Amino acid sequence: MTGSNASLSTDADERARLIEEQLTDEERFGLISSLMVKVFTADGDIRDERVPAHVPQIAGWVQGVPRLGIPDLLITDAALGITNPGGGREGDNATALPAGIALGASFNRELARQAGAVLGREAKEHGFNVLCGGSMNLIRHLHNGRNFEYISEDPLLSGEIAGETVLGTQSEGVISLLKHVSLNASETNKFWLDAIIDPAAHRESDLLAFELAIEIAEPGALMAGYNKVNGEYSGGNATILNDVIKGAFGYRGWIMSDWRAVYSWRFADFGLDQHSGAQLDEKEWFAEPLAQALAAGEFSRERLSDMVRRILRSIIAVGATGEKGPAVDRDAHALIAREAARQGIVLLKNEGGLLPLAGEGKKIAVIGGHAHLGVPAGFGSSLTLPAGGFPINTPLGGAGPLWRLRREALHPSAPLDHLRRLLPGATFVYDPGLTTAAAVAAAKRADIAIVFGVNWEGEGFDNADRSLPRGQDEVIAAVAAANPATIVVLESGNPPLMPWLDAVPVVVEAWYSGQNGGEAIAEVLTGAVNPGGRLPVTFPASDEQLVFPTVPNYGDPWGTPATIEYLEGSDVGYRHHAKHAHVPAFAFGHGLSYTSFAYGDIAISAEGGEVRASVTITNTGDRAGAEVAQLYATSRDGETRQRLLDYERVELEPGASATIELVADPRLLADYDTAAGTWHIAGGEYGVAVGRSAVDFESASTVRIADVRFGH
Repeated sequence: MTGSNASLSTDADERARLIEEQLTDEERFGLISSLMVKVFTADGDIRDERVPAHVPQIAGWVQGVPRLGIPDLLITDAALGITNPGGGREGDNATALPAGIALGASFNRELARQAGAVLGREAKEHGFNVLCGGSMNLIRHLHNGRNFEYISEDPLLSGEIAGETVLGTQSEGVISLLKHVSLNASETNKFWLDAIIDPAAHRESDLLAFELAIEIAEPGALMAGYNKVNGEYSGGNATILNDVIKGAFGYRGWIMSDWRAVYSWRFADFGLDQHSGAQLDEKEWFAEPLAQALAAGEFSRERLSDMVRRILRSIIAVGATGEKGPAVDRDAHALIAREAARQGIVLLKNEGGLLPLAGEGKKIAVIGGHAHLGVPAGFGSSLTLPAGGFPINTPLGGAGPLWRLRREALHPSAPLDHLRRLLPGATFVYDPGLTTAAAVAAAKRADIAIVFGVNWEGEGFDNADRSLPRGQDEVIAAVAAANPATIVVLESGNPPLMPWLDAVPVVVEAWYSGQNGGEAIAEVLTGAVNPGGRLPVTFPASDEQLVFPTVPNYGDPWGTPATIEYLEGSDVGYRHHAKHAHVPAFAFGHGLSYTSFAYGDIAISAEGGEVRASVTITNTGDRAGAEVAQLYATSRDGETRQRLLDYERVELEPGASATIELVADPRLLADYDTAAGTWHIAGGEYGVAVGRSAVDFESASTVRIADVRFGH
């Protein structure tokens, strides 16, 4: 079954209808459940005998219909690379991309599309045709262990970067999805968590991000979350799945469950189209129970046909044949992984011009973070086995069924090796940072100290607090006291607490930087690459500035029902900081460079309700570099109301200029009126600004916008 158009076209709708009409009920039911190839149990890994022997170890398998050209669906986790769960495919590695939050920090739509294409090509090489990528939940609290997979705290940035990633994957004839619908923003007892939010605020924030991504990419599938939203499980939440996603958004693909997230066959009535990893739940609900409901007249044949047609349409529209593609160019993919790491690294602080490093004749102490071996990776279903394997892959254990996922894993790209390569005139000494005394001794004997601060974060486990584990904060503070030329390189999935910030002249956030991360970090530190990353998440000055200063429900026994009330509504991250006049340590959108940029000829206007700005950016320094211009709404009728409206990353040679246009999506200026079912821009005076971050503006204006209603 082939399709030349990556969009979910009317032709695909019609073809799906014609094929579905020829199916038997047995074939229909075969398409609406996926089976794990191996089921992980306390007694060991058991391969399901229903899965054909030729299907390799992957996340899920769906039986196709060969007589009608419908391929089997081979589903793999692929948020940051094509995964090999449990190493079940011996010797099978993949390109390990940087974390989603690092891709968000690039503010680069085209780079996101290239990263998605890497995933698509490497999946197709194996014959895998459905990828569980597209992680894009908004970062609502900074203890969430899974934030590294996500993009940002902002709906526009998250929706666009995730959407472009999916678009890249599907351009290779492989179905990709967006996940997790919705408010899958906490790992603590997430199977029993009820996320409470005002429906209008939900549409203006998390659901708006999904809406934008759906419009960009028309993903073949969506994945529902584990949690409840306003009392109903995500996979059986008719308000979200039927009314919003399929109704207001007009989404035409299929919605699958997460693994172990279905509690009734009635989830099919409530909008769920496919039961994933069906063996993990109490019953394989979309098999015999749903068939019995159909026979008894409790479940409609029309809805069964709709479920199947949605799956078929996505297969047709994306052209997901299931046939194996050609061998990929791993070297070319490594270059994309390296570029994503480079563009995602954020230079937070650079006092005294300590960076870029001038290493000739210098003695440099490199401390901690396993920097002699590699760079850390977030753990969980996104963990990708790189070429050469993991230099360190240590199980950490813990409570709950996801304890197996929790581990310290390194990608084999050692920053120390690359620093030595790039600074051959410097002398390096490495200390593992196991004790404060040893780290201080190394720092005292050096001209410059580089301390790597690592936080191991991942799926299934939130962080108890924002401190760096194993006494690293104490080590950093002591090293800074011993050597004023101290550089801190953070490798984390969240903003850490940084009690030592005022004592340290240089701070770099490298996130989880993927298989080429060590090289990218060394290039940025030495100036071989000019840092151009910008923060996709606010770094608060203290926990008191956060909506959630502590982890909601942390410490409750596994299986305890939990509730989180998102009273901040749509004022997530920088919006919350602006509303409450909090001055962050480092603002959303912030990032330094080794060159300088001037903003000129700024014009901000609002015509017919469309807010736009033009600006000319000039590189006034002596190095090539990247600037990210950002357009914000800042107020409405004098009341603080901050929203990122648009952004553009530009690469400029020294002395070069570029004029860019920034245009606001009207939904970012609007409130959602749940009673009327429309977006509403309230007429009035709006503050609009162009700048370098959510707090650093080059020009601000007030524009008048007429009252207008639109959309659904």
